Amino acid sequence: MNPLEGNMASASELGTVSTKQQRIAQLAGQSPAMALTSLAHLIDLDWLKEAYRRTRKDGAVGVDGMTAATYEQDLEANLRDLLERAKSGRYQAPPVRRVHIPKGTGTETRPIGIPTLEDKVLQRAVLMLLEPIYERDFAPWSYGFRPGCSAHQALDGLWKQSMSMGGGWVIDVDIRKFFDTLDHGHLRELLRRRVRDGVVLRLIGKWLNAGVLDQGELSYPDAGSPQGGVISPLLANIYLHYVLDEWFAEAVRPRLRGRAFVVRYADDFVMAFSRRDDAERVMDVLPKRFEKYGLTLHPTKTRMIRFGPPEPDGPNAPRGDPGLSGTFDFLGFTHFWRRSRRGHWVVGRKTARSRFGRALKSINRWCRAHRHDDLAQQHAALSRKLSGHNAYYGMTGNGPSLQRFRFEVGRIWKRWLGRRSQRRHWTWEWFNQVLARFPLPAARVIRATRHRAANA
Repeated sequence: MNPLEGNMASASELGTVSTKQQRIAQLAGQSPAMALTSLAHLIDLDWLKEAYRRTRKDGAVGVDGMTAATYEQDLEANLRDLLERAKSGRYQAPPVRRVHIPKGTGTETRPIGIPTLEDKVLQRAVLMLLEPIYERDFAPWSYGFRPGCSAHQALDGLWKQSMSMGGGWVIDVDIRKFFDTLDHGHLRELLRRRVRDGVVLRLIGKWLNAGVLDQGELSYPDAGSPQGGVISPLLANIYLHYVLDEWFAEAVRPRLRGRAFVVRYADDFVMAFSRRDDAERVMDVLPKRFEKYGLTLHPTKTRMIRFGPPEPDGPNAPRGDPGLSGTFDFLGFTHFWRRSRRGHWVVGRKTARSRFGRALKSINRWCRAHRHDDLAQQHAALSRKLSGHNAYYGMTGNGPSLQRFRFEVGRIWKRWLGRRSQRRHWTWEWFNQVLARFPLPAARVIRATRHRAANA
């Protein structure tokens, strides 16, 4: 018997979901090297009700067409039945409905899996069990799809550490089709390091083996975890925690001669080194490490670049490789070195070209589809889109990109308004009158960098 089981109180004694989660986290923290074998009994009707409350209700429907409105007509009975099937092993994971969304500015698309409503609820319930365990284990440089973490925190961490290091060499990593090639056998093995509850592992196995319905064709992939599933981001984090984060902390960093850090957001990550020889050694072994776990690094998109001020100065500045610093893209921003207003070298950020183009294509598609809507309705929708763009990309130093984006949105809007009738040549004078009545939100920095590097 797992020694932790004797300390695990009954579900009724633990009370609320939050209390149970705190207890799980406490037990996981007490024995970081031990697997928990008794978890599923914590999932009761109240737990499922909370999982249902946290489940998005307005998302696209799965293969069964079940909507939240229909499910809620007899919610308690439906959740009781779901609970009984999950605990008894009778629950069968239905196929995931696959849709394809545009990726970048080209014709490439990204497959997204849409589970059924019940699948989302049950996955959420299991996620609520596992998160308290792995939140005790995950590395502080892992930011993707974790409670209290965000992409902006990852960008903030990258900026601070790059400034502190003063430049160096960056390995910009691209994992080829990570969610499609995630190896089920390795994932089960990695899961069992911390979780050995049969009910939980059986449910995860069913989700991994569930079919995929793509344009009416049903298939059963032997690898991968569909993007869009509630449990998929956590499974991805668990996989890369062991493949990358733990390996970097325990095997790589102790052997380096200089400073190094990693910033990871799900399967998107960069590694930075103060010394070129350290970066070259890691670059050599990195593909082999990922290949061991069934993953492939893109041979051309994965690259090592010199990332530092063009004119190095200071004790932590990189040496060698004269000339301009390289740039790399991470989480929608291009990162580069620039002069501050005081003349010092700082890390700059601007909207990545691919994201800029993708956002404009989306605006263009919307304006084309809604060109005959009332002007006030178009203005309200475009204002929301611009405000959302500012909310993500409105970071210190990115003002010029924001201003250009706002101008391009206005230009696209003008073009499609001009196609509402046979009058083709709408002038800027006319459009400026429209903007006077319906002004678009100004480009503005929302997320200012609040920490300043020395001498910046």
